[in-house]
Amino acid sequence: MYLHLGADISVNKKYIVAIFDLDNSSTSKITQEYFKKATNDGKVINVSKEDLPRSFVLVKEKDEEKLYISPISSQTLSKRANIKTDF
Repeated sequence: MYLHLGADISVNKKYIVAIFDLDNSSTSKITQEYFKKATNDGKVINVSKEDLPRSFVLVKEKDEEKLYISPISSQTLSKRANIKTDF
């Protein structure tokens, strides 16, 4: 099954490592460093386009990580993917 992240972008659910809320997660220094490294490595894909980014999804397929920034909330994405969360 695939999960729609916005802007005609979908990813295979079996490769999703984690779904994060952008507001809550982006305050961490470790997350900020990861974002910076992923951006420098060309692994960040912004599917928010002109919409406000609300979440990011870490996907790992064949030892390659990608970080998708999505305008869809982490709760909505988690529900669509049938992933249980505590938030």
